[in-house]
Amino acid sequence: QVHLVESGGGSVQTGGSLRLSCAASGGLRYAMGWFRQAPGKEREFVAAISGTDEHIYYENSVKGRFTISKDSAKNTVYLQMNSLKPEDTAVYYCASGGYHSDYIVYDKRRFDLWGQGTQVTVSS
Repeated sequence: QVHLVESGGGSVQTGGSLRLSCAASGGLRYAMGWFRQAPGKEREFVAAISGTDEHIYYENSVKGRFTISKDSAKNTVYLQMNSLKPEDTAVYYCASGGYHSDYIVYDKRRFDLWGQGTQVTVSS
């Protein structure tokens, strides 16, 4: 059974760093992304790698602080998070999507396989 498993979440202080990992048991797919959901809020796009050219996308608030990368040999996608802020506190989800889609990469409907999520807490 194909599934995604996130790890690496935890609690840090403002300015700290964490690296999230997403292991894809069925292999990496055309679009691999990270989303997050804070309490009482919608799940929102964070970052993604998509396409044969591996184009990278970031949500504006994380540009320059977060870096998405992948290791195809390990079937793993990473999210390096630096200069963390309290507003980054959320459950972070890994997601994957196939080649054909009617939705842009920022839209969670673009992705049809999700991990269980990992909690990231940033204290001030």
